[in-house]
Amino acid sequence: MSGERGSESGDAATWPVDLAGVTETVVTTLGPNGLWNAAALGLHAGDPVTARTWGNTRTRRNFHRQGEAYVQFVDDPVVFADAACAILEREDPILESASAWARVTVERIDAGSEGGTDWEEWTLRPVESAIERETVPTIDRGFGAVVEATVAASRLGVDEYDEGELRDRLEYCAAVVERAGGPREREALERVRDQSRW
Repeated sequence: MSGERGSESGDAATWPVDLAGVTETVVTTLGPNGLWNAAALGLHAGDPVTARTWGNTRTRRNFHRQGEAYVQFVDDPVVFADAACAILEREDPILESASAWARVTVERIDAGSEGGTDWEEWTLRPVESAIERETVPTIDRGFGAVVEATVAASRLGVDEYDEGELRDRLEYCAAVVERAGGPREREALERVRDQSRW
């Protein structure tokens, strides 16, 4: 990799980007089959940074087994949609589309249940990080709509959520992508549609 790297000596590294609010990322975790599973993960800014896993996902199980992961910052909506909605496994933990990444240790700090779904809360502490490329940021409403569509699609069929409201939200997201997104956002939305109960 060509990126600028942070600490590998056991000292805490820093996050390769500034975090605020909830930052949507793709996390890769090593599975028992020796492959890295990619999934969407929202990072809650703070000291320390936290994240929640919902249900009995591969990410949750791999967090328990391995105690570490690679958090990646991507700007490709298709990569994000695939990670959020499909089972995506690979041999390398770092995605080609990652602009930056951090290898993190994870520690469970809380657990509970909401709407019949078990959740666990984790702290994430970077131990190594890299910036692979710097780009000029652009704001695309279509990408935001893809992210929102993955959230709504993941809640379809969950008793606590109103199916009609979720489907209305998905149609709104589709309209935003059609109006304000580009080809990658349109492809990403189709993948959300194909890989969910939408």
